Amino acid sequence: MDAKLLEILVCPVCKGPLVFDKTKQELVCKGDRLAYPIRDGIPVMLEGEARELDPTEEVGG
Repeated sequence: MDAKLLEILVCPVCKGPLVFDKTKQELVCKGDRLAYPIRDGIPVMLEGEARELDPTEEVGG
């Protein structure tokens, strides 16, 4: 994930910062506990495509 791109991308729901989870290839919003997938190197920043994090799931970063 390009560091410059990560600096400008924000959560589409709360506009908060995102954390790149390299192992799962996701961008994670800690505030909303949503994980946005990265498919073929492209972040899918759609709320409907986001995965809700399990309450016990640790947020990387």
